[in-house]
Amino acid sequence: MITYQYEKNAFSTFKEGIRREWALTNGIGGYAGSSLIGAHNRTHQGYLVASLHPPIERYLVFSKINESLTVYAADTSEGSDEQPHSFMNTAKTGSAHDVSAIYDLETSQHKKNGQTCYAQGQKYLVSFSYDGSVHYTYQAGDITLTKHICLKHGANVCAVAYEIENNGPDASLTLVPLFNFREHSASSRPEDFHFHTTQTGNSLCLIPESHPDTAILFQTSDGMFSDHTPMFDIDMQLQTEVDLETDGLDCHYCPHQITFFLPTKSRRQVSVLCSVISAGESFSDIKPDTAFDILKEREEYTKSLYATADIHDDLADRLVLAADQFLCDRASTGYKTVLAGLPWFTDWGRDTMIAFTGLTLCTGRRKDAEEILLTFSKYIRHGIVPNMFPDDNAAPLYNTADASLWYFYAVWQYLQYYPDDDAHTFVRKNIYPHLKEIISAYKNGTDFSIYMEEDGLIHAGSGLDQITWMDVRVGDWVATPRHGKPVEINALWYNALKVMEQLALQYEDVACTLIPDSDTSASGCTVSGSGSETPASGCTASDSVNDCMTSHDYAALADLVKKSFCQKFWWEEKSCLYDVVDGDEPDDHLRPNQIYAVSLPFTMLSEEQEAKIVAFVKEHLYIGCGLRSLTSDHADYHGIYCGSLPKRDAAYHQGTAWGFLLGGFLTAYAKVHDHSPECTKELLALLEPVRHHLTDNGCIGSISEIFDGDAPHNPRGCYAQAWSVGETLRAYMQDVLPYKEE
Repeated sequence: MITYQYEKNAFSTFKEGIRREWALTNGIGGYAGSSLIGAHNRTHQGYLVASLHPPIERYLVFSKINESLTVYAADTSEGSDEQPHSFMNTAKTGSAHDVSAIYDLETSQHKKNGQTCYAQGQKYLVSFSYDGSVHYTYQAGDITLTKHICLKHGANVCAVAYEIENNGPDASLTLVPLFNFREHSASSRPEDFHFHTTQTGNSLCLIPESHPDTAILFQTSDGMFSDHTPMFDIDMQLQTEVDLETDGLDCHYCPHQITFFLPTKSRRQVSVLCSVISAGESFSDIKPDTAFDILKEREEYTKSLYATADIHDDLADRLVLAADQFLCDRASTGYKTVLAGLPWFTDWGRDTMIAFTGLTLCTGRRKDAEEILLTFSKYIRHGIVPNMFPDDNAAPLYNTADASLWYFYAVWQYLQYYPDDDAHTFVRKNIYPHLKEIISAYKNGTDFSIYMEEDGLIHAGSGLDQITWMDVRVGDWVATPRHGKPVEINALWYNALKVMEQLALQYEDVACTLIPDSDTSASGCTVSGSGSETPASGCTASDSVNDCMTSHDYAALADLVKKSFCQKFWWEEKSCLYDVVDGDEPDDHLRPNQIYAVSLPFTMLSEEQEAKIVAFVKEHLYIGCGLRSLTSDHADYHGIYCGSLPKRDAAYHQGTAWGFLLGGFLTAYAKVHDHSPECTKELLALLEPVRHHLTDNGCIGSISEIFDGDAPHNPRGCYAQAWSVGETLRAYMQDVLPYKEE
């Protein structure tokens, strides 16, 4: 199993330790996260962020546990594990006369009286590791404490398993759990906490007044509950939020503490569970090994990921582990979907289709791949795959011109990995009619000014519409207007037509109608029902398919697109492609989108042109873990992505580097260099910054969404991004590993 191991030199200071982060997911949209030293630095961190309606409606319910160890003075009178008199007297009376040492393991940052204060429990931390779960080991005097944190797969359950070895005198462990109930992007104040709280034995149940049908269940395997003072953890300061020019303050509810006796010369285990259940749901007590059983389940699940992928390569296996974090269930379809990024993105159509190959096909997850294709097919409207599903269960947004075209790419890749009869039956029955619908919509015109012009090229967007991946808009300000004929949209359009040319040859006996099926819904009409979670359904073929094209028709149209594309997009002076053309005024921004005119399965340019594009991108846009979104010599270039939201929006697509673009670049580089041995060595060198990033920068074991365009190219945005991981894994598996010398 892949393990990321860190010793004390990796977190010698608080500021060093807080910058490395970790994340866990539960397969239904919930997640956990913190830093290497255990101090939170983001609003989106905690031991359990539960998804109340998978994979959306995510709420922080369990922030963390603060631990402290109390060591008692040696006692010459006889005692026993059952009657630990020093421990009991101190716990009951609060007297400290028998205490010889207290070790506070809490690691956090707070704002008090206008000053930033640090609880530096990391000074007792001797090691940290991540292998799909996280493991902290502390050494405090003669006591060794190891704390394991994991999420139960398929459930909103966090398990914390403690192993404690006491080689000194009698001692005790005190746990202070911090609770919350807020939307994961929000923050709390003490007056926000309104719970109906009951304690029965070693189980604590908190029912938030705002959600009376939901309960937070906190359980320990044993220990003594007592009131905790103060009842609120006030003004925890989250450094990443401060860096984004907010106050970065949050509060948590901590009404109880739980104390456990640690006899001299003893070893023991303690299990802690925090779950989200239905109010009134029955539950049973947990045992000392309950959390360890869940930890073992998670270990077996992680091993199964490697076995299913069956790759046996270090970098690939690291990315296989990372890929699993983004795959989860969608309740509205009953199928799998892809979270675009941790910690805040939901499922986005464009991101899903780009990440699809790496996350599912390269990892051997065929069933998941099919379910993802079905999930998005159910929501196609007017020939458009949804851009994104909001986190609040509102209607899907459809402002995208490229998600539908990337859908063709995903389907084509699926058929390359699984060229058997079952795969073709699946596509022909469930997917092919929707592909025809999309082509018809783009040809004849659909929402957001998406339509084909006489030259065969696709025009997209107008006014304030932002419908490519460079989509920042704040009010009436459009940061990167790309209305007209964007280069990647038309490269994808050509690719889609060539895919349809091939499929029409095979499926020519299929009528130009949508095929009704009890398991899949037809699409192309307005979504109806309560909320966004109702897929489009009940449409007839006439609602979505207005013309029937043969393989010959697709080929002829593709030829027209190729001719027009080569005439209008090639920028001879720069030896590369224009980013957008529209009328007589092509866009002079030199951007990375042109790489897809080289890397897609079906392309239009000459070998010489493709080689020049790759050389240009390598020289001006490649920065290690991604490609800049704009060349650094342009007046609009922003090299650092930081500060307030308006500052970040101005930089987001104007120089900031994006991790997902690395995949297309690596594929294009391999293509123009014929996968030669020298090329493979160069690709491995180009991937070295990714190896470093997985271990030493950002979220441990994953790849960030974006990076500063300027050196040292610090990671920014989401600390783990689906298409960054998926595309890096895909390119490595397709264009590097098969050609790598042993």
